[in-house]
Amino acid sequence: MVSFADVAVTDATAHRMLADYFAERASTFPATQGAYRTTFPDPGQFVAPAGVFLLAYDEDGEAGCGGIRELTVPVAETEDAAPIVRYEIKHLWVSPTHRGRGLGRAILSELEHRARGFGATEIVLDTNASLEAAGSLYRSHGYADIQPYNGNPNATDWLGKSLD
Repeated sequence: MVSFADVAVTDATAHRMLADYFAERASTFPATQGAYRTTFPDPGQFVAPAGVFLLAYDEDGEAGCGGIRELTVPVAETEDAAPIVRYEIKHLWVSPTHRGRGLGRAILSELEHRARGFGATEIVLDTNASLEAAGSLYRSHGYADIQPYNGNPNATDWLGKSLD
């Protein structure tokens, strides 16, 4: 069974998990894409209702993390449509010792649930094609390719999903 704790991104456990995540990404980042750029999240962006950061636990303890944050939707995207409330998934990560147990799917589902609770109508994320398991997880969860919405130098793929 998976449980979740809402924490500040500055929480010691959250910071350690993020550091482990960034270290893993830096060591596995495709050399052809340059160097991985580490950016710790802005703590103010992961405070309800603008966002949340979660630690995930299973029967063996600390298992992973992930967060959502609200993004401003450009006016041009909402002129002739219903208002869009967009949230972004950030730093979804499962510890290597906990992989293969469905924890990524559980964290993703919980983040989507939290985004809906904040009123999100759409959820987006960026990822890198080298993260094949992550890409498969997102696509199997209904995410589809979208146009890039940010300038993340680590990303090669941008995905989105309607939460309506």
